[in-house]
Amino acid sequence: MNPKNNILIVGGTGFIGYHLAKQSLKKGWRVTSISTNPPKKIRYLSKVKYIRCDITNKKLLKRSIREPFDYVVNLGGYVDHSNRKKTFKSHYEGCKNLSDIFLKKIPLSFVQIGSSLEYGNSNSPQKENIRCSLKSIKSIYGRAKLLSSRYMIELFKKKKFPSTVLRLYLVYGPRQDANRFLPITIKGCLKNRKFPCSKGDQLRDFVHVEDAVKAIIRALTNKNARGQIINIGSGRPKKIKNVIEKVKKISKGGFPQYGMFKVRKFEVPKLYPNIEKAKKKIDWKPKISFEKGLTKTINSFKNI
Repeated sequence: MNPKNNILIVGGTGFIGYHLAKQSLKKGWRVTSISTNPPKKIRYLSKVKYIRCDITNKKLLKRSIREPFDYVVNLGGYVDHSNRKKTFKSHYEGCKNLSDIFLKKIPLSFVQIGSSLEYGNSNSPQKENIRCSLKSIKSIYGRAKLLSSRYMIELFKKKKFPSTVLRLYLVYGPRQDANRFLPITIKGCLKNRKFPCSKGDQLRDFVHVEDAVKAIIRALTNKNARGQIINIGSGRPKKIKNVIEKVKKISKGGFPQYGMFKVRKFEVPKLYPNIEKAKKKIDWKPKISFEKGLTKTINSFKNI
């Protein structure tokens, strides 16, 4: 077994984790997943070693991670952000626990998955050199992610820990959880139903999961990524209302009820990145057009 073929995916049973695991297996890598829950049937991969563990429990985590890994990707964290305490602990303390454990058996690369919400109310297109302010971030999830990013970059500066932070924008694609914006919209349109939504004035950036996974793998295997924060998105913002109308057109159905949902207080009206750093540091840019990616995603939901 090639020693460089060993990857740990924290949150490997989730949407992005599943696609990353699948691609890693295609590359011939040995894949281990750590998650609090077992994989759903549609996201189970027989060749993945699944470990159930809460990453906020450091003692249990130490017992669960017994072997060294060449690559580590942290996609872990509590998904339902309504529980503020649990959200903060899973994303920030979970990240610290993982990095503390791997300081004793340092991998070739550790990729921390960040979020576009770390930029708070900074103007778009957002660049990685923007000084992010905790005070400007209204969501507990965004704050936890920013603190995690700062922690990982400090580890690189002080101890040369091989950390990289990838700030993902809106990742979409097949087998995404049904409680997300695009799956909700797609299901409503495919079933030709009425469904509530906001006015749709927000500008958002979408990147297909296959492109996002390629970016993660590039960051893992490229030394230029060490110690860097890198935006991962399309760099081409789309108005939410236009996205809904596009789904409606491709699906040939649906009755969106615009304005029935109020925009959350902490929601930023315009959220999209500058992706020049991704091009320079890891030679990455998205290849899948939104039209093609959306069509593939809609078709995948027809079979569920």
